[in-house]
Amino acid sequence: MKEHTTMTQEMTKKSLLFFIYLSAMVSALEDKGSCYGVGSGTIAGIIFADVTVTVLIVTTTYWYASKRRQKKDNADEVYMNVRANCKT
Repeated sequence: MKEHTTMTQEMTKKSLLFFIYLSAMVSALEDKGSCYGVGSGTIAGIIFADVTVTVLIVTTTYWYASKRRQKKDNADEVYMNVRANCKT
């Protein structure tokens, strides 16, 4: 579980750096032409929400998969113990 926490923290740091970089790029590329203007804060908010939802989905999937794997491993142990007890 410690590896998962470290991995999540590292992903969060990388996402934050990417978010800052992207915000700087958007503000540098803002053009007041004939296109509809979308503020850099709006774009940054959308990206931040996307990253947050993605991390939430990945974390939830990992949690459920590890629970399922643990349940399967525990079931195999019980089966093997019952089988061993029947042989004696």
